[in-house]
Amino acid sequence: MPMIGWVFLLLAIALVVGSLLMLKDSANMPISKEKMARIKKRKEEVEAQEKKEKEKDNW
Repeated sequence: MPMIGWVFLLLAIALVVGSLLMLKDSANMPISKEKMARIKKRKEEVEAQEKKEKEKDNW
């Protein structure tokens, strides 16, 4: 394989490994209590809406 092929291969591997490491580092980011409350509230709203739509479809 020509030298440029090895360079591209190493660059691609480095890009994948770097992305995975960044993803690993950001996996356990702390969430403020306010934001968590908003997330839970929104989740409840979506679940209620889905339940209403499901009941509407089952008539």
